[in-house]
Amino acid sequence: MRWTTGLWYTQKDTDYFSTTERAQPLSLFTKLFRVMRCNLQNFLFATHLASCLGANAQKLPVDSLRNAQLDEVVVRSTRANAKSAMAFTNVLQGELRKQNLGQDIPFLLNNTPSVVVNSDAGAGVGYTGIRVRGSDATRVNVTINGVPLNDAESQGVYWVNMPDFASSVQSIQIQRGVGTSTNGAGAFGATLNVQTNAYQAEAYAETNATVGSFNTRKINAIFGTGLIKNKFVVDARLSKITSDGYIDRGATDLKSFYVSGGYYGTKSYVRLNVFSGKEITYQSWEGVPESLLKTNRTFNVYTYPNQVDDYQQDHYQLISSHQLGSQWQLNATLHYTKGRGFYEQFKENDQLGNYGLDDVVIGTKTIDRSDIVRRRWVDNDFYGAVWSLDYEGTGKLKTSFGGGWNRYDGKHFGEVIWAQFASTGNIRHRYYDNDASKTDLNVYGKTFYQINQQLNVFADLQVRSVNYTFLGFDNTLKNVDQVASLTFFNPKFGLTYDLNTDASLYASYSIGNKEPNRNDYTESSPRSRPRAEHLADLEIGYKLKKKRVSAGIGGYLMNYRDQLVQTGQLNDVGASTRVNVPESYRAGVELELSVAISKKLRWAANATFSRNKIQNFTEYLDNYDTGNQEIRPFLQTDIAFSPNTIASSQFVLAAHKTVELMLFSKYVGAQFMDNTSNDARKLNAFFVNDVRATWSLHPKWVNNITFSLLVNNVLNHLYEPNGYTYSYVSEGKTTTENFYYPQAGTNFLAAVRLKF
Repeated sequence: MRWTTGLWYTQKDTDYFSTTERAQPLSLFTKLFRVMRCNLQNFLFATHLASCLGANAQKLPVDSLRNAQLDEVVVRSTRANAKSAMAFTNVLQGELRKQNLGQDIPFLLNNTPSVVVNSDAGAGVGYTGIRVRGSDATRVNVTINGVPLNDAESQGVYWVNMPDFASSVQSIQIQRGVGTSTNGAGAFGATLNVQTNAYQAEAYAETNATVGSFNTRKINAIFGTGLIKNKFVVDARLSKITSDGYIDRGATDLKSFYVSGGYYGTKSYVRLNVFSGKEITYQSWEGVPESLLKTNRTFNVYTYPNQVDDYQQDHYQLISSHQLGSQWQLNATLHYTKGRGFYEQFKENDQLGNYGLDDVVIGTKTIDRSDIVRRRWVDNDFYGAVWSLDYEGTGKLKTSFGGGWNRYDGKHFGEVIWAQFASTGNIRHRYYDNDASKTDLNVYGKTFYQINQQLNVFADLQVRSVNYTFLGFDNTLKNVDQVASLTFFNPKFGLTYDLNTDASLYASYSIGNKEPNRNDYTESSPRSRPRAEHLADLEIGYKLKKKRVSAGIGGYLMNYRDQLVQTGQLNDVGASTRVNVPESYRAGVELELSVAISKKLRWAANATFSRNKIQNFTEYLDNYDTGNQEIRPFLQTDIAFSPNTIASSQFVLAAHKTVELMLFSKYVGAQFMDNTSNDARKLNAFFVNDVRATWSLHPKWVNNITFSLLVNNVLNHLYEPNGYTYSYVSEGKTTTENFYYPQAGTNFLAAVRLKF
């Protein structure tokens, strides 16, 4: 691994459906999964086929460098570069693959600056989360080949829907702060820009197998044809991951595939990507109560056998790039994502009226409560187009125009699939039905201009329009269709000054705007509906790159207006949703350093020191004695889940030409679970060390065999990077209930990779 421009980057069987769904037609995922089933015969055949198809490719006069660059052109317009005057990190395929032994993408990015990751099940498999500069997934914009990935309504990203996706990724760029203009949700903490598999001229095939703690298993098969007839390529992957999880019953059963076919012409390039993920995850969402944290860290409140989350997401991307003359490039992508699934819950002694069911009368006895099993469904379609027109001449000017139109149609409904007393309800009684649609349109223009050999300027202007139609409460507290329409202007400006060939300075000022999410709208009326959030982001920095040393220091000031936070306040429909706080900010310094200590030993480190404050915060506590809410004002409190210190270190030792050893250390300072800066509602600081060893061999019968061993939390430190809290007043006392998501102690993943 090395740094560039002062910023660190790296080199190169559960049934498909439960019983009640089996009568439905097989989905595309099921059909393809059955066709591509990973048995040894099929894999060896695919390996042989790939080798044969690719054999002629090596004899043909192919401009491989140009074809490789064509894949990168698709994401170039939404990526930062050395002249963008902002903080970013590029993580390339080589390092992703070293770390990718089965954990989700957030855990593969844990060593990048200002990042904190967490896992519901405690071992990095299943539901995982990432925060950048204290901002959670709903404030981190994610795109795949320029296509938005964030859920249109919640604005979050659920990596559990994309198991082993890192095996099909060429590179990830993390832009911290507002970042450059991109498609999809507003970036209020960071942007994750993902590029999938890029062009490879030669045929290849590989398989990866992992075993580890908590009965974790991973198996995949990957192959590519290389260039066929000087024009065509096919890449494919099939994966399965299972784990029991660190938390009791925190099990996951994950399947995924990726298929991509590409055409490389003289002036045009077209790729069709189809990828899908299917997850069945036992719920461990509730966390561990504070009272059990020391005695039963793996506690899970759910014991109902089918308390699962069952969801599938299929992605289709038709990507094209066309050269228009010698200096213009047109990139256009059509996309469609289909998502559907449910989570199932057992509810003990719940009120029949909550499900639109009549009371049950038996003789003189009236029964208004029953044990119930319910499913809450989502069935959504997301489709649209994104595009860019790039100009890159031989002069001082480079520019790009782009944008996207995206449409989301979502169905939300709930069913009662069993009840002890079913009343008049039918089988699969539907007790709510709520459709929503959202249209997102944006256009942007970006210009880079070199004033002289040292000074570069850039301007980036974006207009984004959002139209959201949903079912919500009106002023009479009736559920009616509502519409929210917003238009945002997001300008960004920056300067880069080269002090010499090794060092440069940069400064930028950017504006970002972001609409409220689904719950903010649906659980309020137009009178109490929160306002959109506004962010002004100032970034300054210095970058140094020499032969053996790279370094960077960057400062940021992120000023929020009307940031949405949880206060506990009830609105006019009785819901406790987020409310706007007038003033808040994040200010910090990010440090990065990479040193080649010797030919065999390298050290890379980064640290973030920050202040994250709400100027005036008011907490609302339910008072069960009076039936009202108590109001408690605070001045200068810390923003929740925003540690003041985040630091990581990585020593990499090339112990032998075939052996590499790595020690990774991560420190995260204390953070609060709400916005009151109350020590009784705090996550303690933690310091975790991981060790990784890889051993590569090159026998005659295979191109490469790599053995990997990753020991996480080698010192067995007990820590909790995530949690939540709830406080109330009862019998004259304030009671606080804390819940935590403990991470596993010492655990391991051992893997073997065969590359043909």
